[in-house]
Amino acid sequence: MNRHGPQPVERQLPTDEARDLIALVRELVQREIQPKAAEEEEAGHFPRELFGLLSSSGLLALPYAEEFGGGDQPYEVYLQVLEELAAARLTVGLGVSVHTLACHALAGYGTKEQKKEHLPAMLGGGLLGAYCLSEPSSGSDAASLRTRATRSGDTWTIEGTKAWTTHGGIADFYTVLARTGGEGARGITAFLVPGDAPGLAAAPPERKMGMKGSPTAQLHFDGVSVPDARRIGEEGQGFAIALSALDSGRLGIAACAVGVAQAALDEALAFVGERRQFGRPLADFQGLRFMLADMATQIEAGRSLYLTAARLRDQGRPFAKQAAMAKLFCTDAAMRVTTDAVQLLGGYGYTADFPAERYMREAKVLQIVEGTNQIQRMVVARHLAGPESA
Repeated sequence: MNRHGPQPVERQLPTDEARDLIALVRELVQREIQPKAAEEEEAGHFPRELFGLLSSSGLLALPYAEEFGGGDQPYEVYLQVLEELAAARLTVGLGVSVHTLACHALAGYGTKEQKKEHLPAMLGGGLLGAYCLSEPSSGSDAASLRTRATRSGDTWTIEGTKAWTTHGGIADFYTVLARTGGEGARGITAFLVPGDAPGLAAAPPERKMGMKGSPTAQLHFDGVSVPDARRIGEEGQGFAIALSALDSGRLGIAACAVGVAQAALDEALAFVGERRQFGRPLADFQGLRFMLADMATQIEAGRSLYLTAARLRDQGRPFAKQAAMAKLFCTDAAMRVTTDAVQLLGGYGYTADFPAERYMREAKVLQIVEGTNQIQRMVVARHLAGPESA
């Protein structure tokens, strides 16, 4: 047992540039994020100024093309940066993942003119994005969304309500999925909506059990006008765009989950190495050592799973099944690991004086967002056995 506490994760990085990037992120984490994480989470403070720093440092644009202000980093590297950020504070790591998700539609499906006009500011101009797919009555069944966009000439008018929007009410731009045709997946189109568009209003943020520093809110679209130049992709292509974004977004959630689990393990290791009972350190008790071994094994397995999926993506190969597996396994593992961390700290683990209880509350949401883990099992099974017959 290492009596000096946990050591930094040994990263699997393909280039010297990537290694320098991780070193930069760790320095930023130690200086700007970790010292204030617990206090700001307890106060429900969203660190908008920190996201400005992340933007100017190039950390909000890592997987996108350098041509438009991106970092040109492979997902294998980007996800490990996310893990580092999430381990320090999930509000930050998940916020970067959501912003990356919000840029995906335009970066992947926008015209050259749209990319040139909007992407530089979205990627490195201090802007913060959000993603609007879920609605009060359509979460897992996203294809049944009711928000509607009606066209008149070169202008679309959006009416409806979106729900569970991370950064809702504070984002500078929203990638919005709205119905432009008939029922089902083929009637949905994607739009890029400015955060200050007239008729767009946010409800008060949801009161959540965790991630109190990250605002999650409903958004009401009351006659929001959007020019056709802000339509992303073809009419009716929106659902395919959304699914493409979610495949990548699920990897972001997986990496964040591993980060939270690693933080919980580090906290547990430090505690059992210092705490003494019955005349010897807790770390000497075999039952607790086995718990730590299981926690570490789940974390390493999850990290390997998300990196395998990321490498498939970087190679241009299909990765949807592996992304669903990674999201499923890593978030379930994070829930188990954080629960065990609370147990290892005993009564201290149940108090807000130690971060273990915060990690446990934060891990829960990762099993829900960007497709519940029940949905991930359906996705994996569909890849294995084909679609359900009905």
